[in-house]
Amino acid sequence: MMKHYDDLTEKEKEPLLKFPAYMSLLTSTAKDGIDKEEKNAAIKITHLKTFSSDPMIISFYKDAEASFEKTITELDKTLPIEKEVRKQAINMELEKLEPLLHKLDPAFVNILRRSMKSYHYYLPKAHENFLEYFIFPMPFEGISD
Repeated sequence: MMKHYDDLTEKEKEPLLKFPAYMSLLTSTAKDGIDKEEKNAAIKITHLKTFSSDPMIISFYKDAEASFEKTITELDKTLPIEKEVRKQAINMELEKLEPLLHKLDPAFVNILRRSMKSYHYYLPKAHENFLEYFIFPMPFEGISD
């Protein structure tokens, strides 16, 4: 199956495959880096995306997942600790992806961007029941046994 980013060089693919890790770190609510619950949630989200995403981006997530845990751990260690400075550093790295994204099929990029936004939704809920939000994203109020 053709990957929608096959035209990129290996050097260009590397930062693109870090996209989910950067999004996870950007949405972390911990004071100093990403905490254990958020990291585990990010790993689960990325894994689930390897089979539950739009078919156009599944191969991307499979490739990203292969090194995701190592990538997120390394990035967490190398990024600044102070939350606002960290956020700025991550945003600068994400801005570097823009020229790469412009080389890709716009449909692929739109689906990928939309998918990345889900990290903003699920990761801050890592301290709550993660699966409740991922599998049942509807409110539970008013539901009785």
